[in-house]
Amino acid sequence: MKQISTPHAPAAIGPYSQALRSGNMVFVSGQIPVDPATGVMPESIEEQAKQALTNLKNVLLAAGLHMDQVIKTTVFLADLADFPRVNAVYESFFRAPYPARSCVQVAGIPKGAGVEIECIAIEE
Repeated sequence: MKQISTPHAPAAIGPYSQALRSGNMVFVSGQIPVDPATGVMPESIEEQAKQALTNLKNVLLAAGLHMDQVIKTTVFLADLADFPRVNAVYESFFRAPYPARSCVQVAGIPKGAGVEIECIAIEE
């Protein structure tokens, strides 16, 4: 396994890696919507989704991959009522065939975020 790390996504806030590569697969930890340059989290759920996905994209870039290589995502929402707005932003980061995805409401997300997104990508 190889650890993947980039200053272009928030640093881990616990005992975990931003991502790990195992063979041709990269497992990206959940990305919350914190701007790594400022430490600020946007207020709107749309801007939070955009920042979380940008952070995810930056971790993938550090691994030498891109969003088209994502095969599975998990989206965690603090409020499932935000799904349509998050989904609209999510769609702008991917193209068909879209990754497999799970989306669940959770009791809480670190730092009070409204969304967190993790993924698995593969290098073919």
